[in-house]
Amino acid sequence: MSFIWTLIVGGLIGWLAGVLTGRDVPGGIIGNIIAGFIGAWLGSLIFGDFGPEIGGFAIVPAIIGAVILVLIVSFVLRKMRGNNNHRHA
Repeated sequence: MSFIWTLIVGGLIGWLAGVLTGRDVPGGIIGNIIAGFIGAWLGSLIFGDFGPEIGGFAIVPAIIGAVILVLIVSFVLRKMRGNNNHRHA
């Protein structure tokens, strides 16, 4: 049960990051889970582990890290789409 709980909390963190940034996380539910896990890792590297912990995630750094991740991924995808539109055959 704890593995499922961890996936749910990771997905909610990724979803919340998308809501806070106003951007969709690519990949739907799986993308939200991945963004939650990577965001939690990134947030704990930058900010440490503080605040409440749910499902093995320190919530505050996890959400901040996921927001940073969503913004970076959104920026990269936008640049890639922009570069593809300007190619000539």
